Amino acid sequence: MNSESKLSQKASSSFTMDDFAKALENHDYQFQKGQVVYGKVFQLDPDGAYVDIGGKSSAYIPREEASLRTVTDLAQVLPLNEEIEFLIIREQNEEGQVTLSRRQLEIQHIWEKLAQLQEDSQTVEVRVTGVNKGGVTVDFQSLRGFIPRSHLIERDNLESLKGTTLTAGFLEVDRNTKKLVLSQRLGTRSSNFSQLEIGQLVEGKITGIKPFGVFVNLDGLSALLHIKQVSQKFIESLEKVFQVGQTVKAVIIDLDEGKNRVAISTRALENFPGEVLENFDEVMASAEARAHRAANKVNE
Repeated sequence: MNSESKLSQKASSSFTMDDFAKALENHDYQFQKGQVVYGKVFQLDPDGAYVDIGGKSSAYIPREEASLRTVTDLAQVLPLNEEIEFLIIREQNEEGQVTLSRRQLEIQHIWEKLAQLQEDSQTVEVRVTGVNKGGVTVDFQSLRGFIPRSHLIERDNLESLKGTTLTAGFLEVDRNTKKLVLSQRLGTRSSNFSQLEIGQLVEGKITGIKPFGVFVNLDGLSALLHIKQVSQKFIESLEKVFQVGQTVKAVIIDLDEGKNRVAISTRALENFPGEVLENFDEVMASAEARAHRAANKVNE
């Protein structure tokens, strides 16, 4: 064994288990900022509370971090000797004490809830708290969000929306940047979607004509009347049959909320091939009875 190896062996053997234990005491790596821990409040004071989280020193939670709501009685939100979940917001100080928060943990849980709601294409109720040139600011469970003007139903008199509650869908949910952007139009559309069902007769205005079909607005929802669903008879050009702005009644034949698709049919209202083309007004006038008859045929 050379002299260098002997020195290395001597250095490693001189670091005993006692030294290792002391090193661990001096450097407690167990608790880190952003970590969720459980602990019991054992002492309250006017400015906060002391919590036992199993460390060599007690943790501390300031009054302003005790809850999202305004706290008048700490004992109500931080009951003594009950195991509670906390978020570490500041790592150990020179005395080994970490700082905790319930407020920021609640905020974290709200962001997680919002991400799930967005994934499930759900809507939420938000309260309008302010107005600016681009749209309105809103509050959702103490989180601040924004609805752009283009995604509001009322776009001209934004001041009238202050203090009101709106149903909104999600455009962007980003916890890292604290960005929450919503859409009232999307929320209304989703709400409308839940009121639709296959076989239902609906009425709307034509907003666009393409070679493959006609787009119809159903109270904010865009439905497609495919060229093959207009009539049992072959159609060469849809522009010769329909015009933009025209009102049309049709039966829903397919719904896909995930893809925001509604398929409708006037073909289902025909008593004979080509009736929609030859006598459109008559088909529309008696559409309700025709839709009822078509539904009965399907159920037979």
